[in-house]
Amino acid sequence: MADNAKPVRPSWDEYFMGITEMVAQRSTCLRRRVGAILVRDKRIISTGYNGAPVNVSHCLDVGCLREQQGIPSGERHELCRGLHAEQNAIIQAAVHGFSVSGATLYCTNLPCSICSKMLINIQLEKVFYKEGYPDSLTSLLMSEAGIPLIQLP
Repeated sequence: MADNAKPVRPSWDEYFMGITEMVAQRSTCLRRRVGAILVRDKRIISTGYNGAPVNVSHCLDVGCLREQQGIPSGERHELCRGLHAEQNAIIQAAVHGFSVSGATLYCTNLPCSICSKMLINIQLEKVFYKEGYPDSLTSLLMSEAGIPLIQLP
């Protein structure tokens, strides 16, 4: 960088997505590492990554139930030891007493339809995501609820 050059600052969306990617590194899922953060007024309310509940063995330690049973991605969400990153972000906010109403979600992946229903009920404003997810019901639900889905590069 030249002496006169101003440093390049990321936009708020780039900033929050970068943090989300760091959060995903805590994931204990063997198939997909996902991170999520809930933000309101340019402040992080909570973070979440996909993994097993507290005091339950992680897939990293005992193997992937979904892999063992040949369950494709985007199907049979209930057959998994872990919670999704979005679910964990909502749960962490609740545990620590923070309202998530009116928040924006930044997530490394498009939420599944189960998470989408939860996000609709917390009165989410919008979703920024990096990669898609094979659950076509998500777009339908979010569109009907008036919640924009915005893919970031």
